[in-house]
Amino acid sequence: MPTIKIPDSKLVKEIAEFVRDTETELLFNHSSRVYMFGALAGAHRGLNFDRELLYAGAMFHDLGLMAAYSSPHERFEVDGANAAKAFLSGRGIAPQDIDLVWTAIALHTTPGIPKHMHPIVALVIAGVEMDVLGLTYDEYTAIERDTVVKAFPRTPHFKEDIIQAFYEGIKHKPETTFGNVKADVLADKDPHFHRGNFCSVIRCSHWSG
Repeated sequence: MPTIKIPDSKLVKEIAEFVRDTETELLFNHSSRVYMFGALAGAHRGLNFDRELLYAGAMFHDLGLMAAYSSPHERFEVDGANAAKAFLSGRGIAPQDIDLVWTAIALHTTPGIPKHMHPIVALVIAGVEMDVLGLTYDEYTAIERDTVVKAFPRTPHFKEDIIQAFYEGIKHKPETTFGNVKADVLADKDPHFHRGNFCSVIRCSHWSG
């Protein structure tokens, strides 16, 4: 197993403290596993990446689900990205590095694109896809999986718990799920939810013809 450790730096400790104080234990452990699985994916792929920036992206990626950081009308991904930007900007991180973290968080529910981008962007979604969706489950050894989960445990019913956490974080602004995977969460939890339709938007526009 590649040696994957959480960086022992002042920035990482500040991020961990902030997120632990802000998020639920469910989301804190999930985000920590996203970092671990993302870093392992980077090692598997032979990528060079800044572990502090990956940690920032992983740990802030679901912060927008928390009421204190949830805006009325932005996607929760954007809320998390904005929170990370504000946090990192106050600690002297280079603007281009902040932009990488922002992009990684904003795109972490948009499959098919991040894998072609900078390693920080690609590896945040890689961690998410492993921990939530299990899409790359077999690309990790049993030892790797067990080691990560031992360090940051999954709840006994994590699948349903994380879906509920998604729902609680976005149910007040269903319009922000148009065209993205979180519409599936609302459709699963809310019998009155009507998802937006791309073709209907086209047909109902003010354009003639």
